[in-house]
Amino acid sequence: MAHRELLHRHRSVLPKWLALYYEEPIEIASAHGRRVTDREGRTYLDFFGGILTNSVGYDVAEISDAVRSQIDTGVLHSSTLYLIESQVELAEKIAHLSGIPDAKVFFTNSGTEANETALMLATQYRRSGQVLALRNSYHGRAFATVAITGIRGWSASELSPIKVSWVHGGYRYRSPFKDLSDADYVKACVADLREVIETATAGDVACMIVEPIQGVGGFASPPDGLFREFKKVLDEYGILLVSDEVQTGWGRTGEHFWGIQAHDVVPDAMTFAKGLGNGLAIGGVVARAELMDCLQANSISTFGGNPISTAGALATLNYLLDHDLQANAAKLGNRLIHGLRSVAATHPVVGDVRGKGLMLALELVGPAGEPNPAAATALLEEARSRGLLVGKGGLHGNVIRLAPPMTLTEDEADEALGILAEAVEAVSA
Repeated sequence: MAHRELLHRHRSVLPKWLALYYEEPIEIASAHGRRVTDREGRTYLDFFGGILTNSVGYDVAEISDAVRSQIDTGVLHSSTLYLIESQVELAEKIAHLSGIPDAKVFFTNSGTEANETALMLATQYRRSGQVLALRNSYHGRAFATVAITGIRGWSASELSPIKVSWVHGGYRYRSPFKDLSDADYVKACVADLREVIETATAGDVACMIVEPIQGVGGFASPPDGLFREFKKVLDEYGILLVSDEVQTGWGRTGEHFWGIQAHDVVPDAMTFAKGLGNGLAIGGVVARAELMDCLQANSISTFGGNPISTAGALATLNYLLDHDLQANAAKLGNRLIHGLRSVAATHPVVGDVRGKGLMLALELVGPAGEPNPAAATALLEEARSRGLLVGKGGLHGNVIRLAPPMTLTEDEADEALGILAEAVEAVSA
């Protein structure tokens, strides 16, 4: 009853386009570790982490203590007009971890704002309003980031402050090049990139923005090395490369700390958010100093990099590094993907199992391989009824996304696999 009453109030005062999961939406009332409890007392194993945001789980003492310590000073906010020690220390760590030479960092409140900032820097630096983006991409809900989002269901407006040209490569499963070998797939996508630059732009493009693994697009990714080959072409034209690490950063992919590192290339800039704050609102851009310093106008951020968020983010980053959660993501991701592929082998409704580390997906299909969004919705519900929260996405809304906190244990991974096997069986039936 509590959920039903809150849903009625929600629909009365919040926009109808604000998406809610489940036929009967729930409120998360309390949480600990990797488990959350809803307002009506039902507990779930969380395999979506507030959309990849609760990177180290819930009720983590080191993070809570850091936030309380800052609150105890009485300073909840000061703005970037004043020095903030935790902001400087966090920027120093991120600049070092980025691998970008002579890096500088600017903090924002979200991934959307981070990507907007990266676009502003690139277009100013290159004195061009042209941008290359990948099909099936998602980069945010603001004016420019909607423009570079290559999923129609998430593009609220065709109006744009920039001119965008679209390139193949990110989503291989339904690509026209999907049957090629990895090497030939990369060659085909590189040829497409060059053709787009030559035919759909004036040449002086500001930047190309890519997600190493497409998040909302259903955890889709190209073969490793594609973006290294892309950058070779981009460098010929002086075009900047921006890696959107909002979902792939902080070691979640297991094999690397940043998703772009799988391609053996250093971008000109990276954007980040989500997992850095473990639930606190924070995002940002890390870029070459020459690029970061190119703005000629004054600018500040009222809330970006505020004392509360940076104190919590610094504690989160230290926790990630001190506990080597990247290695845990690699180990348990491998355990999960092998288990999911075993399930898929006997259930044709699962057309593809993909991902890296603790960023995995099931693409659900019909008898002829066509997208099956109804099956994805059913699986979302079946998993929840058995005590597991998962995500949904994909160009056609037919992909189940799995992204638990990186502190996941082996027993919890096996528990989730058991639930997912039962849920897939129920959907298949």
